[in-house]
Amino acid sequence: MQIQIPDVLSADQVARCRALLATGEWVDGRVTAGHQSAKAKNNLQVPENAPVLLELRGMILQALDRNPLFMSATLPDKVFPPLFNRYDVGMKFGSHVDNAVRPIPGGGPGGGGRIRTDISVTLFLSGPDEYDGGELMIEDAFGVHSVKLPAGHMVVYPASSLHRVETITRGSRWASFFWIQSIVRDDAARTMLFDMDMAINGIAADMPDHPSVVSLTNCYHNLIRRWADV
Repeated sequence: MQIQIPDVLSADQVARCRALLATGEWVDGRVTAGHQSAKAKNNLQVPENAPVLLELRGMILQALDRNPLFMSATLPDKVFPPLFNRYDVGMKFGSHVDNAVRPIPGGGPGGGGRIRTDISVTLFLSGPDEYDGGELMIEDAFGVHSVKLPAGHMVVYPASSLHRVETITRGSRWASFFWIQSIVRDDAARTMLFDMDMAINGIAADMPDHPSVVSLTNCYHNLIRRWADV
């Protein structure tokens, strides 16, 4: 399931992120790539111990906690501390799949332990008018999907998907990326739960006193009890 989530960060928050990143250090993005991904990766990344990460990560994690669409789509158990990358002209990330399990860096929000990467996340920090190329291409059973969102918007998709970032031909593409371990590890089950939650919200908005709202909510939570890995 691929879900686009608008306005995760406000324009002011995006500007603050960009200002902090502009003052920080950028290193070769292959520092966090696996063996196969490193062969395809050509970008820049903020080091995992950079001082600016504390504020940046805190801002994003707080925004996620306040976003009901993110919560419904991912049913998060653990969130990998957000990382930040940059693609300048000529840079790209060839087709790859994310590592199934990653160690969580300590010393900051969410640090310590390991995470199963059920869901991949890209939060765009550059507007689509700031660069050419740089589309996030996500493959699934229905084909290849091109994603290029406004700054502050986010896409979540199964981490098992093959995906790539197209070559930048003008400008610079900045983004935050990270992973989610969901309480429901199966993507098909999460998709059904998300669809049911959206339907319940729609009925509740149109007919708040309809008895089906309680009945469907009961089914929704019982399905989570059946499928949750907690």
